[in-house]
Amino acid sequence: MIITILLLLILYIILYDFYVHHNRSGRLLRSIPGAPSIPILGSALLLQCSQEESWLVLRYFADKIYPVTKFWVGPVCIIFLRHPDDLKTILSSTKHIEKSRLYDTLRPWLNDGLLTSKGSKWHTRRKLLTPTFHFHILRQFVEVLIEEGNHMTNSLKQSEGTVVKDLIPFVSEYTLNAICETAMGISLRNCDMFPERYRKSVYNMGNFIIHRMSNPWLHSDWMFALSPTGRKQAEMLKILHGFTEKVIKERKLYHEHTEDRYLKTIESDTSTDNVEVIGTRKKRLAMLDLLIAASREHHITDLDIREEVDTFMFEGHDTTAMGVCFALLLLAEHKDIQDRVRIEVDDVIKDNEGKLTMASLQKLSYLERCLKESLRLYPSVPWISRKLAEDIKCQSYIVPSNTHVILDIYAVQRDPHYWPNPDVFDPDRFLPDRMQNRHPFCYVPFSAGPRNCIGQRFGMYEMKAMIAPLVHHFYLEPVDSLKNLKIKSDVILRPAHPVRVKFVPIK
Repeated sequence: MIITILLLLILYIILYDFYVHHNRSGRLLRSIPGAPSIPILGSALLLQCSQEESWLVLRYFADKIYPVTKFWVGPVCIIFLRHPDDLKTILSSTKHIEKSRLYDTLRPWLNDGLLTSKGSKWHTRRKLLTPTFHFHILRQFVEVLIEEGNHMTNSLKQSEGTVVKDLIPFVSEYTLNAICETAMGISLRNCDMFPERYRKSVYNMGNFIIHRMSNPWLHSDWMFALSPTGRKQAEMLKILHGFTEKVIKERKLYHEHTEDRYLKTIESDTSTDNVEVIGTRKKRLAMLDLLIAASREHHITDLDIREEVDTFMFEGHDTTAMGVCFALLLLAEHKDIQDRVRIEVDDVIKDNEGKLTMASLQKLSYLERCLKESLRLYPSVPWISRKLAEDIKCQSYIVPSNTHVILDIYAVQRDPHYWPNPDVFDPDRFLPDRMQNRHPFCYVPFSAGPRNCIGQRFGMYEMKAMIAPLVHHFYLEPVDSLKNLKIKSDVILRPAHPVRVKFVPIK
């Protein structure tokens, strides 16, 4: 009986593989060049390696087969696109807004939050969450970001001398603190070992997601759940979801006990600071409060709130942390640029009586150009993926509807056809006159079009708030050279090894 079932299963897989490759879509896809492929498994065997090696494999084929590349992972064909015209076709369209099935690996964690949702749910959530980044609310968020930047700098000053730091765990501690306060309204500063457990869980989730994407036999939910990786992921999700659910419950109880006094001030006047003093500490507005307030009108459940908070926790902590890390590495290796940033920061801080504010961060135009150039070279999200709603023409190829495409942000932002000397760190690429004739879709670190990053202004403010006090108080010197950098495949662009910088106090 078991043998019969196995034989029928094998026959089904063979027939399905034949159908996928020989139906209309399969015939169109056959004309597109791509990585070597074998029946049933496709090119998946090429990815049975470390995450560092799989990054090199994907980069090799994306560069070798330019600018449209095909990669079969089992029965799923993925088309890599890196021409800005093709990115424009997809990103600027209101039709191709559904994320591809690759994002299904994120659903156990983020459910149908803003990153993964589609259709009317995505439209409703986007409309609901957009006011979260209204200028007056963002101003309160920036206060938190500046505080965390100062805490990060002060932690180095306490050493009273030169300090060498492994950047990723160092920076992530403060970006996680910042997003917890802005998204949930709580501080992790005195939470013992929890922040470390949360950061480790986020890191492990990235590894699990890439492992599942690379192995077609784990695409099935029940197969993955039975696998060792699936069981480990379930443990991580208990930590991630448990924390968010606890905070939501406590926050809702607070509002019940205060008879929604705080929520009423949110609803009545978003032009004020919306803070009240509790003891000696200001209680700031948080994204969670806006969601709770909206839940009274739009019938949003606790699960709906959790998936949005989890999405912002993930996207607002890890992506920004890596953006700051790569910017610090680049500034450490380019002393002339670092000195110019320091002069600008020193002048702005001096003009503002020794402190930073939202207005003063806006004046750091050269630092902003440095951050833009850093994100060009090392985009925090190196690729995004969509499911095509209809056939499209990419260069000379027709890519059929329902195909999953990956928009290779990392590759297009280093394409020598659009970026002279693409590997050189040159912040002046973002001077207004040099941007005028540049293709608008050859630089998309925050995506573009209808599904662009809702928190991109937040992210830029956070990176400025973290880096400005550091360069004001410390010289940055390289320890691990970027020429030796090894990147690994992940949801976020991430080094495969520790990256360190030396912080030398300015006397």
